[in-house]
Amino acid sequence: MNTKPLILVSNDDSVYSKGIKELVEVASQFGEVIVVAPDKPQSAKSHSVTLEEPLFLSTTSNFGNIKAFKCSGTPADSVKLAIHEVLNRKPDLVLSGINHGSNSSVNVFYSGTLAATIEGCLHGIPSIGLSLTTYEANADFTLAKLYTAQIIEKVLKFGLEKGTCLNVNIPYISVNEAKGIKVCRQTKGIWAEEFNKREHPLRKTNYYWLTGKYINFEPEQTDTDIWALENNYAAVVPLKIDLTKYESIETMKNWW
Repeated sequence: MNTKPLILVSNDDSVYSKGIKELVEVASQFGEVIVVAPDKPQSAKSHSVTLEEPLFLSTTSNFGNIKAFKCSGTPADSVKLAIHEVLNRKPDLVLSGINHGSNSSVNVFYSGTLAATIEGCLHGIPSIGLSLTTYEANADFTLAKLYTAQIIEKVLKFGLEKGTCLNVNIPYISVNEAKGIKVCRQTKGIWAEEFNKREHPLRKTNYYWLTGKYINFEPEQTDTDIWALENNYAAVVPLKIDLTKYESIETMKNWW
């Protein structure tokens, strides 16, 4: 009987990103790792799934002796295919990342990294999404790997409540600058979006580039993920898949 934990690793930056290679290296210390991840970058895809075209799955040797597959679809597609078609048993843990770029605050609603995490959670599997606050392709993952190992160890030991997954963001700083891990809440904020409008020189029609900046609604609060990252902590936010606002149910019943 196989007693080693079975760990599914996915992401949204593709099987070719440095972050997923670093994550596989850490995860391999804790169990049997299988990779199923997109074959191309899928950032900001949120929880989209592929319905109107076929999905393709093929093996990749990008991780040496680790069994790995690349998927033509989204992060959510990758986890679904892994659970239903690739794995011979339910995984003990789903890991997504390590993403290049922060997924703190409202980014959870847009993130492909968190979509893979939440998909694992929807299947009743302890799931962790991990992100490093830099977009550098060749980033130094030393601190990220240190904290990732600590968090995996705790989740395998203590588990997670049903319907709960973790959103982990790690500041891009040196180990000496790091202050530790802080369990906190999601910051209230929003992306103030702007569109850069241009005219296509040949088609003579308008096209748009999405730009904007993040606005923190509570910069003075010290219990949020943004505060933790700005103060050299890794931020661990427990997320729940039940989005119901229970406090509003009784009030809204009086509408009818």
